[in-house]
Amino acid sequence: MADVAVIGGGAAGAAAFGELLARFDGGTVHWIVGQHAPGRGVAYGTGEDQHLLNVRASAMGVFQEHGEDFIQHASRQLGQVKGTDFLPRRIFGDFIQAQVGARIDAARRAGRSFRIHPESAREVVSRGPGGYAVRVGADRWLEVGKVVLAVGALAQRPLRTVSTTALASGAYELDPWRLDRHTQAPRRVMVIGTGLTAVDTVLSAALRWPHAELVAVSRHGLLPFTHSALPLAPYARQDALNRALLASDGPARMFRQVREALSDAEGPEWRSIIDGMRPINAQLWQELSHARRRQFLRHVRWIWEAARHRMAPATGEAIYQLQEEGRLQVLAARVLDVDGTAPLQVTLRERSTQLVSALEADLVIQATGLDTAVAYGAHDLLSQLLRDGLAAADALQLGVLAQPDGQLTDADGRPLPGLYAIGSLVRGNLWECTAMPEIRVAAHRLAVQLSQASTFPRESANELP
Repeated sequence: MADVAVIGGGAAGAAAFGELLARFDGGTVHWIVGQHAPGRGVAYGTGEDQHLLNVRASAMGVFQEHGEDFIQHASRQLGQVKGTDFLPRRIFGDFIQAQVGARIDAARRAGRSFRIHPESAREVVSRGPGGYAVRVGADRWLEVGKVVLAVGALAQRPLRTVSTTALASGAYELDPWRLDRHTQAPRRVMVIGTGLTAVDTVLSAALRWPHAELVAVSRHGLLPFTHSALPLAPYARQDALNRALLASDGPARMFRQVREALSDAEGPEWRSIIDGMRPINAQLWQELSHARRRQFLRHVRWIWEAARHRMAPATGEAIYQLQEEGRLQVLAARVLDVDGTAPLQVTLRERSTQLVSALEADLVIQATGLDTAVAYGAHDLLSQLLRDGLAAADALQLGVLAQPDGQLTDADGRPLPGLYAIGSLVRGNLWECTAMPEIRVAAHRLAVQLSQASTFPRESANELP
């Protein structure tokens, strides 16, 4: 069986690597993790306990068939933990590493071959029927039959309204997880974005600079909604609603059906309805035309993501407390311009009045969340794949073109044998594919598929493209 390479050291890469270790026999499984701690990625690399999971502990896991339960693992660090709790993300990062470690130990006992590479993947070259050559680090090549891309979120690109002067000043921060680089306490911090990433950024800034004024701004000024303290009963008519949604002809009709369900005499909780749609969300997305998807992204995305990706109750309470204390102001406005040195001058157009105003901020942090626009990003490997025709950008800039099972396609929709993606890169095909419940299902299915697939003939491991 030909070797397989998993590229990406975050949670999706860890899930794919661990699933392959459990069943991929006869070849070597390579995990190319880069220089960060394997398995944690951006999502679980935080060390701050106030950064909470937005999924209950009982629903968190790395593999479909796992050994130790996450609740058991967390209880050893935190004491008694309930399945309904929303735990610190760093605890789940520890759990990922422990679960992968257990899979590695089991693979060693079973005599399976694997390698973990602390360098980054620089290039992937097609070998035709022979598979692919992957350049790791400066000049080392791996010959593999299959490649799984699990590179996670792309590095943030500055907004077009940010001047080069502001970027060079050091007062504009593109990485919301690196606030430690700013040693001087700011008087006012502006966070661009109001999603889950922005919420964590606000909490970090509030703790690091207790006397700073905090401003969060986005076009709609809508913070994520909050989970209920305890799990809710499922909506009794969810199956009928899901069938009706699947038969709809676009986002407008879908939302009318959801509103009608909310007016049901039984009075369902809206969170139950949204959560009950989770099993069909990918199918709903796939059945939308390109025009309907664009319509959803333009008019509905902001409210859907606030309702679908909610804050843990304790997180919501902390944000509410900051607002009550007058430390946090949330604005619905468009950022027209960011210029200057320090303080930066931020020009805004208020959504409700269309009035233009300016604010000074000693530090502006871009926390706009997941970026999947591979055609415009500065990711060397993805740029090379696009140039060489081994990947094609989704027309709506939601990652790369792919089939439902994650197999990449070219711009004409032709599948690229042996080349797959998992996680945020396939958002254009699945829409929701970045949460651990979806990632672990995708990783399991992909590992089973790759383990059962026909093998490719091996090329010489020393041959260079």
